[in-house]
Amino acid sequence: MLERIKAFFREVKAETRKVVFPGKDELIGSTKVVIVSVILVSIFLGIVDMVLSKFIKYLLR
Repeated sequence: MLERIKAFFREVKAETRKVVFPGKDELIGSTKVVIVSVILVSIFLGIVDMVLSKFIKYLLR
């Protein structure tokens, strides 16, 4: 059991060496895309929420 745990951590270490981290410019670009996407989705969901709430109020009258 102990050997399997040691082998696991050796494999984790080997895989970690293969990881390529993004550069500063790529990280900033990706962050901008995520922020814009979140803003657009939140606006869309806000509009859908308002429309559905008005529709429900209309149905309940």
